Amino acid sequence: MTEPTEPAGSVPRMGPAAVRDLTDRAGRGAGVDPVLSGPLLVTDRAGLGAARADMTGRVAVVMTMGALHEGHRSLIRLAAAQAEHVVVTVFVNPLQFGPGEDQDAYPRNLERDLAVCAEEGVDVVFAPTARVVYPHDEPQVRVQAGDVGSRWEGDARPGHFDGVLTVVLLLLNLVRPDVAVFGRKDRQQLALVQHMVRDLAVGVQVVPGDTVREADGLARSSRNAYLGEDDRAHATALPRAGRSALAAAAAGSGARDVVSAALHELAAPGVDVDYCVLVDPVELREVTGEHTGPAVLLLAARVGRTRLIDNVDVHLGGPEGSGGIGSGSGSLA
Repeated sequence: MTEPTEPAGSVPRMGPAAVRDLTDRAGRGAGVDPVLSGPLLVTDRAGLGAARADMTGRVAVVMTMGALHEGHRSLIRLAAAQAEHVVVTVFVNPLQFGPGEDQDAYPRNLERDLAVCAEEGVDVVFAPTARVVYPHDEPQVRVQAGDVGSRWEGDARPGHFDGVLTVVLLLLNLVRPDVAVFGRKDRQQLALVQHMVRDLAVGVQVVPGDTVREADGLARSSRNAYLGEDDRAHATALPRAGRSALAAAAAGSGARDVVSAALHELAAPGVDVDYCVLVDPVELREVTGEHTGPAVLLLAARVGRTRLIDNVDVHLGGPEGSGGIGSGSGSLA
């Protein structure tokens, strides 16, 4: 990539120690000595457009809300395998948070996120404010998630997926990538992005990335940082539920028994189940007892004050083609 002239609203490439008071200085256009090992940070639309114009070859985007962890790293690596350039967006999207949700408390550490992106060889980090993303306040025209978005997470968090799809489409329009990588941990989000790209003829290839799990089996998530020691121990009921469902499906159990096996693990102290359901992989409709073939177990539960989601691919009717606890996996929430 040819080194660009730094556009307005951008900060030169830098190491993690050079980004203190980063947002404030970038907004004033203060100069920072360039360090070529880090990504180019851009904070407005003009800066992103100039950086994007400098890229030749395929471009991949990974959309995040920051607080980057190993799950995000795996998505960045997958993106790098798909394209010559990788753009990471860091934006806590207000449209996808409902009343009483954790937007203000959501973990933020842009300096650390830039260090992670530097280590992974990211070309550009786009870290805008809400005013940059939504310059006319809340958008009057939004994407509606439709029937798929009204179930499960959509029922628990009304309007959530409308906000997700609206910002995803907007960021796709701004970044103009060839490839967009989304994690399977947020399985319903992934399905909805795939539906939107298909239904609205968005010119981007959606590439799913597998879940990354911690040593105790818990799917990596920025919200894991909220868990205290006791809550963390209780939260392992979610991956245990996935493993039990997988084992039941491999043994030839039907949909009802697979769900029962998962619910048995979730009936643990400190775990308040929102839903535990077996669905088809495309439309995410609950499958019947006669269903055979691929299915996905979707889980959501509160552990203490933290709401966690997980999923696992299974194959009903025996072990052939069955998924695994590591094969279902997140990026925007």
